[in-house]
Amino acid sequence: MSKVLVSSLFSKSSYSRKLGKAIANSENKTVISGLVGSSFSIVISEVFKEVDRPFLIILNDKEEAAYHLNDLENLLGEKNVFFYPGSYRRPYQIEETDNANILLRSEVLNRINSRKKPAIIVSYPEALFEKVITKKELERHTLKIGKGDYLSIDFVNEVLFEYNFKRTDFVTEPGEFSVRGGILDVFSFSNDNPYRIEFFGDEVESIRSFDVDTQLSTETIKKITIIPNMENKMMEEKRISFLKYIASKTIVFHKNEDLLYQGIDKLFNQAEDTFNKLDGEIKQSNPNELFCSSQLIKKELEDYTKVQLINTSVDSDINFNTQPQPSFNKQFNLLIDNLNTNTEKGFKNYIFCSSQQQEQRFHDIFDDIEQHVNQFETVVFPLYEGFVDSDQKNICYTDHQIFERYHKFQLKNGYAKKQAITIKELTNLEVGDYVTHIDHGIGKFGGLQKIDVEGKQQEAIKLIYGERDILYLSIHSLHKISKYSGKDGTTPKIYKLGSGVWKKLKQKTKKRVKEIAFNLIELYAKRRTLKGFAYDLDSYLQLELESSFIYEDTPDQVTATADIKRDMENERPMDRLVCGDVGFGKTEVAVRAAFKAVDNGKQVAILVPTTILAFQHFKTFSERLSEMPVNVDYLNRFRTAKQRTSVLDRLKNGNLDIVIGTHQLVNKAVQFKDLGLLIIDEEQKFGVAVKDKLKTIKQNVDTLTLTATPIPRTLQFSLMAARDLSIISTPPPNRYPVETQVVRFSEDNIRDAIRYEISRNGQVFFVHNRIENIKEVAGMIQRLVPDAKIGVGHGQMEGRKLEQLMLAFMNNEFDVLVSTTIIESGLDVPNANTMFINNANNFGLSDLHQMRGRVGRSNKKAFCYFITPPYSAMTDDARKRIQALEQFSELGSGLNIAMKDLEIRGAGDLLGGEQSGFINEIGFETYQKILAEAIDELKEKEFKELYLGTEHELKDFIKETVIDTDFELLFPDDYINNITERLNLYNKLSELKREEELQKYEADLIDRFGELPLQAIDLLNSVRIKWIAATIGLERVLMKQGKLVGYFITNQESSFYQSTAFSKVIQYAQNNPSLVKMKEKQTRNGLRLIITFENITTINKALQSLSPVLG
Repeated sequence: MSKVLVSSLFSKSSYSRKLGKAIANSENKTVISGLVGSSFSIVISEVFKEVDRPFLIILNDKEEAAYHLNDLENLLGEKNVFFYPGSYRRPYQIEETDNANILLRSEVLNRINSRKKPAIIVSYPEALFEKVITKKELERHTLKIGKGDYLSIDFVNEVLFEYNFKRTDFVTEPGEFSVRGGILDVFSFSNDNPYRIEFFGDEVESIRSFDVDTQLSTETIKKITIIPNMENKMMEEKRISFLKYIASKTIVFHKNEDLLYQGIDKLFNQAEDTFNKLDGEIKQSNPNELFCSSQLIKKELEDYTKVQLINTSVDSDINFNTQPQPSFNKQFNLLIDNLNTNTEKGFKNYIFCSSQQQEQRFHDIFDDIEQHVNQFETVVFPLYEGFVDSDQKNICYTDHQIFERYHKFQLKNGYAKKQAITIKELTNLEVGDYVTHIDHGIGKFGGLQKIDVEGKQQEAIKLIYGERDILYLSIHSLHKISKYSGKDGTTPKIYKLGSGVWKKLKQKTKKRVKEIAFNLIELYAKRRTLKGFAYDLDSYLQLELESSFIYEDTPDQVTATADIKRDMENERPMDRLVCGDVGFGKTEVAVRAAFKAVDNGKQVAILVPTTILAFQHFKTFSERLSEMPVNVDYLNRFRTAKQRTSVLDRLKNGNLDIVIGTHQLVNKAVQFKDLGLLIIDEEQKFGVAVKDKLKTIKQNVDTLTLTATPIPRTLQFSLMAARDLSIISTPPPNRYPVETQVVRFSEDNIRDAIRYEISRNGQVFFVHNRIENIKEVAGMIQRLVPDAKIGVGHGQMEGRKLEQLMLAFMNNEFDVLVSTTIIESGLDVPNANTMFINNANNFGLSDLHQMRGRVGRSNKKAFCYFITPPYSAMTDDARKRIQALEQFSELGSGLNIAMKDLEIRGAGDLLGGEQSGFINEIGFETYQKILAEAIDELKEKEFKELYLGTEHELKDFIKETVIDTDFELLFPDDYINNITERLNLYNKLSELKREEELQKYEADLIDRFGELPLQAIDLLNSVRIKWIAATIGLERVLMKQGKLVGYFITNQESSFYQSTAFSKVIQYAQNNPSLVKMKEKQTRNGLRLIITFENITTINKALQSLSPVLG
């Protein structure tokens, strides 16, 4: 509906008809003026629908091109609009091509070649500057495959090798393919997603595209074209300009001609300079062969029908009368006055919103404000810029301009997902890794092995203990083992099988853990009984504050905010922990919570670990709340005594709403009039003493804790039952991953990178962690880049000076900040997007990740260079750390990075000092498992009443059922041949909990590997058997020699024997004596109650026999 409305805005305009006619008559050049903001895209989409010809739109730069591209995609659908970008990131670094852009370029060439119906291509000078290969060449290198075609897999295989495609086990990036049985996966350079081609003999049975991340199919396709990487084709092939490539009847739209030619000249000169500097070892082509000069483009443009856009109406043939959207500085009364004036003048008001939430916000704000709005219509349709159309009497405003938010553009990037695979690899088991088995202790992993069980093949996991003990573990008990992660580089003790040492260690850990858990749960119990303050629902001021956030909320931010508000509106005191990676918008969530408290007349205290961070937050909060009736101030060691007293007095008499401070806030001297909310930032950095003092303040005050310690699992402790948790794991849209490079110390690199950053008006951090020669480093940078302004900061400076320096850097007063790691803790400079870390090999992983998180905080591509000595000169640990960081430059990878380095330290600090020793002895994962057991025992006994009726109540009597069988339950080698993937799939299978999940798992398998063989079907059914067995209280199930024997819970006192489930089992056994027998049997572990089903010859029968037991 909204699309129709937008199209209709100019459909009646005589000017757009006139433009259509001019184009239809192929007039050589038409000059149009007066199209502002998105009106340009709307008019072009209207004309395009009328005239059946392809359009090429050349805009001034990539950003402008991307914005108009998004508008046109929304108006005409993605299938009709293409983006044609440049393939080099920087013109003088010809090796640095950007694969995502190459994909987009190939897609455009492919579309022009396929002679489908006309499309619009949006581009900019840098892209036209590069020449492309000829049509003939492209056709020679294109493989077309359609459903129903007859061709053999081997033939496709050969062609792909010829195209330089790489054969892998799983396809993750363009230029790769894999073959599994009759399924061929290939990632062509002409499409965003890879294709999966299924053959039946030599016939193509189906073609689907699939997602790199999950490896699952997304949609079915009839025909595909496979294209190799055309930018890398050897230099000797003749290249032509893109303007020669497009159809001759294309209409070219462009803006200022001089700007276009100047831009291309500048690029060409740069390319010539670089070419002249190249040393002659590699033969490079002449710039004329690879790039277009402005003369060439000028000459080739003459053959096309052109439409030029200019700003003034003086020389124009057609003048559209539109003006830009006025600015209202977020003042809604001004906006409403303006809307009403427009209505009186006979205009129609439209407000374009990017989402339904935004639309709702407008209605809420207009309803809450006293003034009346005569006429306005909201349309959910994102536009790049609003405009006023005086001819048609239409007013089109956009929500992001009214709220002054940053509106982002989106470009397709099929490349971004390729890092998904490496995350799995971190936890993957390799042969020789140490693993912890919860019952037998730490052993070495010996891979998957087929073993013979009574003549049938079974797949088992081989574990090696002590000198020569071997334990084979069934794939059904995979969850009992986990990769051992203790301190880096220490080898764990391996005990012999059957020695009592491991049991004692486990007992000791459990006892200690239970004590800690007991205290925590006790505190939680106490808080649950207290009454706090119940806040009111959101006011319109709250809505206004949230709409003015300049970025778009991520889904996780929305849920975290909603959770916090729900907790605040409840009368029980809130105790919520928000975990999120560096730069994921935790602060915004805190701002909203703080404002809600102030809105309800309460005071807020924000506790931060470092002096600089207190100041940083003070700035952030003051800026975000500048339009609101709120007073914010801060306390840290840089404040003078006078300022301090003033802050304390205002807190006491209630004139100060929000105070931000370091641990001074927990002093006796600080007294609040009415404290309602306590926010703790970067909790992992506070010592035990501060936390204890906090407990006394916060018994009935709402508490919100923010942390970036990337492992929510270290906090699992406090989470399992003593806290509520929100995790923010989605990165803000339009943030790019930080481009990470490990470089040697070279003045050229440093100079180039700093110059590049300054040329795009950015700033640079240079981290050098030795105060004694930090001045010399600054001097060296000044020598390399004489026109840069440079500042030096370190922790030994006077407080005031350091604060002023940081402020000046935030305000863009100088270009390069040379500092020690003082910046790690939270300095936020969105404009700084390049960072050097000198001697990066001397830092810990989390420090490096935190520091890297200081750049890339806006919508610009950020670069981070780790300067290190050659790998051979570093210690092993340092090398591993740097490599881990290089791999994980994706946003949100904090969680993965932390797996290595932080796990132990994080957990250690969390639970008090002494128990980190346990973690080293038993491995982190196992520690988690023991923790879970301990907490469940507490829930069953000591705290049973507390948890009744809450989400934490204990419901299952059996943790797991062990299956022992002689059936073949496995994935055969010829079905899934990659061992790591098999192990991953077994692991995933053991984590499934519900029937829907199992069905989805089955569908995914068929999608990726083809029809399930019998053994695999049995394997999936055995999981169903396990679930039924657990609900009817069977700890162990034996399926051997045609019988199914189930052993009930060992513990005779278990409350299971009083449950309805057990009485159902007895009833069933009494009613069906021919099918099932129950009896008590003497075993090694004393008397056991067992249940037996006869003549079970297949897994299917076993499932059918068990299913009716529960009725």
